[in-house]
Amino acid sequence: MTDDTHLTRTQARNIRNARDLEDHVSWLDSITGTALGVLAVASGIYTYLGVSSLLDDNGALSVFAALAYSVAVSVGIFVFWSYMMRLVPAVRTAGARIGLGLSMILGSLAIVAMSSWLNAAALAGAAAVEQHLATTVQQYQTALERSDEITQSAQSLARDVARVRQSFDDLSEQEATGQLSGFAGQGAVFRLLRQKSDELAALEAQITAQQPLVEQAFAEGNASLSRMRALTVEQGPVEARSVPFSEEAVRLANVITQLRQLSVAPLVNRAATDLTDAVVLPSLDGSDSDTRAGQQATIDSVLSVLQQRAQTLQAAAQDVLSMTPPQEISYTPISAADAVILYAGNFIPSWAGAIAIDLLPAVLVLILAVTQAAIRTGRDGTAVEDSMTLSELRAAITAIRDMDTSLARSEPRTPPVPLSDAPVAAPNPAAPDNATTDATTTL
Repeated sequence: MTDDTHLTRTQARNIRNARDLEDHVSWLDSITGTALGVLAVASGIYTYLGVSSLLDDNGALSVFAALAYSVAVSVGIFVFWSYMMRLVPAVRTAGARIGLGLSMILGSLAIVAMSSWLNAAALAGAAAVEQHLATTVQQYQTALERSDEITQSAQSLARDVARVRQSFDDLSEQEATGQLSGFAGQGAVFRLLRQKSDELAALEAQITAQQPLVEQAFAEGNASLSRMRALTVEQGPVEARSVPFSEEAVRLANVITQLRQLSVAPLVNRAATDLTDAVVLPSLDGSDSDTRAGQQATIDSVLSVLQQRAQTLQAAAQDVLSMTPPQEISYTPISAADAVILYAGNFIPSWAGAIAIDLLPAVLVLILAVTQAAIRTGRDGTAVEDSMTLSELRAAITAIRDMDTSLARSEPRTPPVPLSDAPVAAPNPAAPDNATTDATTTL
């Protein structure tokens, strides 16, 4: 078998494959338009639902506007993909393919922008709004717990204040028995110690009085959080639940602000500063100079101890004040479409379905482009007559016969010449008899 014979068989096989692909494409063309129309209508329906969720008014004009937008989207999707299915597989040059490819990408982005996100809002809009409510509850809970933590830390400063107060009480008792200055009684040193002890006792009482208020505010905040959680998972339209949810959010924000205001850390910080800055020194009441000298030395020692205690108390208050405050939380109601975009990562399947219903024809365009390229490859290098089927050949022969018949009918006919009028050649005596017979036969 020669190379030419093998090449001819290969070409024949390629032609048969191309012909089979053409038959399949011809059959698929009969359902492609219907399928594309169904996809466009389905996308338009979900687009209508998404647009309706964005419109506040439910009147006839809003319904008409949403319907007009969805119809425009359906028509645009159908026309765009019809163009792509016809043109992309037909072009052959690289420049044309690149241009149509960029056009298809740009059109796909436009379809996502005008339709897909609205489809996602229709598919997962209510769930996205509920996700927003749940996220808001979590944020408020974090802020409430953080505020309570800071406030409780400030309340724990009462122990530091009590410890410093107790130290001054002990020193005053020692001074009363004469163990500090060496002179028993309630003199100048005793009065100074009792002065600071009373100040710290008043601060301690104020801190203790704040504890019930802190616990009450925290309990109210937890109650609001419970109601907000119930509204998040409650049955019914999410828009109707958003109104009481907003009310609870405002109430809870007030509770968080109240907890922050109940923190006594700034008060303790100022009191620690006043321990050394606001000291009223009593007059020395010793009976002689030695006694007064001893009282002065003891007062200096007390002031030194007082400064150390104030620094310790102030450091404890600064630790509380340096704690990171809770983040400011403000609940803002959002639409279903905005919620789907804000929490897109939580609704990837819905987004995938919304985009797929719009961009699925792109896969069909690529399939047609590959198929048409395969058909052209199978027919390259072959003449037209080599790729004709038997039915096509019969049709061509019939067409040729019809053309010949038409041409024959259109040509003018020349009337035949009678034999009596035709010239007759004279017989040649020199010619043989068979030559005469041949001439007569020719005439």
